[in-house]
Amino acid sequence: MQEQYRTLAHAGVHEIEINKSRFLCALAPVATEAEAQDFIAAVRKEHPTARHHCYAYVLGADGGVQKASDDGEPGGTAGVPMLQMLLRREMRYVVAVVTRYFGGIKLGAGGLIRAYGGAVGEALDTLGTVVRRRYRLATVTVDHQRAGKLENDLRATGRAVREVTYGAEVRIEVGLPEADLPAFGAWLADTTAGTAVLELGGEAYGEA
Repeated sequence: MQEQYRTLAHAGVHEIEINKSRFLCALAPVATEAEAQDFIAAVRKEHPTARHHCYAYVLGADGGVQKASDDGEPGGTAGVPMLQMLLRREMRYVVAVVTRYFGGIKLGAGGLIRAYGGAVGEALDTLGTVVRRRYRLATVTVDHQRAGKLENDLRATGRAVREVTYGAEVRIEVGLPEADLPAFGAWLADTTAGTAVLELGGEAYGEA
């Protein structure tokens, strides 16, 4: 697994106007190709009278799945520059759809490339991005008497507390960088006087 990847902070739309043509860039974080296609379809439905709905998406922390469409614009002038902008910004798990309302003035190939790529770049700047790092999931089981203080200590030391479950005992799920595991085990034993049980699980990504 990749140690980290960059993705969109949240979905949104950013609009630019060039020579009376409107370019609406809709961005969304997506986990799968099906989600990306659903988002593209939703944008098309929202703007049925627009001439073009060009798109690009990158999936996988390693950027393994990539797709782009010019949707009727001259070949290589829309989807590809959109995809290149996503890759230049090292974006992952994201889909971009640029909807164009033609303003009557032709932009030429170079103008289209700058417009479509620029719309994506401006939208990323406006909406913001986040870095997600790889974590090892770990579950700490502790008695009720120590649970409250332990949870507070975990948060105070910057550990990513993902879920707290109360039963006969309290289970606290945390996300830990792989390199932090030995030190965390020693810290946990010291903090709980050796009463907490640590179980390691799989891997996931969380915000840095």
